Amino acid sequence: MNPSPAMQPLQRDFSPEPAGVATAILATMAFPYELPVLPYSTEALSPVISEKTLRFHYEKHHQGYIDALNKAIDDTEFQAMSLKALILTTAGRPDKDVIFNNAAQAWNHAFYWDSLSPRGGGEPPAMLKRMIEASYGSVQACKQALTEAAMSQFGTGWAWLVLDGRKISVVRTSDADNPLTRGLTPLLAIDVWEHAYYLDYQNRRKDYVAGVIEDLINWDFAAGNLA
Repeated sequence: MNPSPAMQPLQRDFSPEPAGVATAILATMAFPYELPVLPYSTEALSPVISEKTLRFHYEKHHQGYIDALNKAIDDTEFQAMSLKALILTTAGRPDKDVIFNNAAQAWNHAFYWDSLSPRGGGEPPAMLKRMIEASYGSVQACKQALTEAAMSQFGTGWAWLVLDGRKISVVRTSDADNPLTRGLTPLLAIDVWEHAYYLDYQNRRKDYVAGVIEDLINWDFAAGNLA
C-alpha cells in the first residue's frame, strides 16, 4: 500500500513471531469465556490499523461476541464444550445459529488478531514459502489470491489462507463461517466485516486489504499452524 502523507511506513522487525497468543488462550478456556489478550498493544498496528479502530473492534465487537456466547450457552450442555467443539457441533443447525455465530466469531477474531503483527509482511518462512510456491507458483500470486478473495466477498465475511490436505489454498467465508466447518486447517485470516476497517478507510476496502497483506500479515503464525 502506498502510504498517504499522514501515514508513515511501518518499521519492520523480521525476527520470529511468537505462536498465536489469542487463539491459544481461547483454546484452553472454559465457560464462562473471557476476551483473550491481544498479542500486541492497541497502537502497534498503526498506521495500517489505527488504535481507535483496533480498540473499537476488540473491546466492543469481539467482547460483544464473547458476552453473547456466554449468555447463549449458560445453563446448557454446550457450556461444557471447548470453543472449537461448540463451532463444529452447532455448524449448519439453524436452531443453534445464535450459539454458532457467536462461538465462531469469538474464535475468528482471536485467530485474526494472531494473523496480524507489527513485525509482519515480508517473506514467509522457508517451508511455508515452498508450499505456497507449489500451490500458486509464487508468494506474490498467493497474495493476489488473498486480495481477490477479500475483495470479492460480498458484504460481511472473511478471507483465509488454509491448508487443504497438503495444498495451500485461499478461501472466503460469509458472516461467521470459517474453514473449520469445511474440514480445512486455517493458517491466516483477514476480516472484511466493515467494522474491521471503516473508521480508517470508509469504503476503501482495497487499501485496508493491501496494507494488511503487505505490512501486517503474520507469516510465522501461518507457518506454525501447518503442524
